[in-house]
Amino acid sequence: QHSAEPSLYTVKALLILDNDGQRLCAKYYDDTYPSTKEQRNFEKNVFNKTHKTDSEIAFLEGLTIVYKSCIDLYFYVVGSPQQNELMLMTVLSCLFDSLSQMLRRNVEKKSVLDNMDGVLLVVDEIVDGGVILESDPQQVIQKVNLRNISEPAYGFVLFDYLSTSGQSNGQSQNQLM
Repeated sequence: QHSAEPSLYTVKALLILDNDGQRLCAKYYDDTYPSTKEQRNFEKNVFNKTHKTDSEIAFLEGLTIVYKSCIDLYFYVVGSPQQNELMLMTVLSCLFDSLSQMLRRNVEKKSVLDNMDGVLLVVDEIVDGGVILESDPQQVIQKVNLRNISEPAYGFVLFDYLSTSGQSNGQSQNQLM
């Protein structure tokens, strides 16, 4: 058993909520909130505590939470009380910067929803099972591209790949650029 010595670099949850506090993406890495109902209550409490402040850090229900808002989104990284806030901020920055690159700086609710597969891949490259794997956005995007595309990537093609693979309604793919 290797759980006797807790990892220094662990995350309890990653959340992306909209500006009404509704969940767009949530990954919980332990059983602090075992049911969906408990998770939703926690998300509501987190949102209510953070959405009107300019701070970047909150302490709630015995947890350390770092967060950032952008347009109509709120990004949260949740850690244990003894977790290093700088490490959590590093994860938050990596998440935001990776998504910003993937979505071509268009980090808002519609583009996140339209590219949810890519968003989830980014999240999985940064944190796996609560363990922080990667904190460099360039590396994250590179790995996501490799997982997505088998033919050679000329420049940055993930966005085009994601926006065309899920479009059957004939919308223009230039609307987000």
